[in-house]
Amino acid sequence: MDFPVPSLSRRRLFAGAVALAVVLVLVLRHVDGGAAAAPSVAPVRVSRPAAVEELVVDVVGAVRRPGLYHLREGTRIADAVAAAGGTTAKADPAGVNLAAPLADGEQVVVPGSGAAAALSPPAGASPSAPLDLNTATAEQLDGLPGIGPSTAAQILAYRQAHGAFHSVEELDAVPGIGPSRIAQLKGLVIP
Repeated sequence: MDFPVPSLSRRRLFAGAVALAVVLVLVLRHVDGGAAAAPSVAPVRVSRPAAVEELVVDVVGAVRRPGLYHLREGTRIADAVAAAGGTTAKADPAGVNLAAPLADGEQVVVPGSGAAAALSPPAGASPSAPLDLNTATAEQLDGLPGIGPSTAAQILAYRQAHGAFHSVEELDAVPGIGPSRIAQLKGLVIP
């Protein structure tokens, strides 16, 4: 069989070749998974500095300027005493743990020497010695910052079910206590 071949001009041959090249490029791009496509750009994440939490503490007792003080998170009782002008000459600095971390809403009591030292600090005051998690009562645990009656009961239930605490970090297993609460209790409790 003979097929008639039409005569094509150079112009038509060139246009056909260009069209064929464009189709080939598009097919190769599609088959190649878009490798020739523009590179993707990952979004840039801008991190904001963490907000500094402010603590409000009540400093009372044998200090020069008792009162409420606004301090930065992570400060210690020594910082609160310094903000209150330091201790007076009648202060008994051994009666307070200056290295203990502060918690929001805490009352820091700096006892005086002599008869004033015999008075027990008011409820909610920072303890002069860390509280032992393995011997503490519900009332003592309830006095800790951020620990209410139900959480104190949870700590006692956990201690009864699992035995003695071996580290403060074990409190993470108690319902209602997380990493931030544990950080708040460090220095105030011991296993």
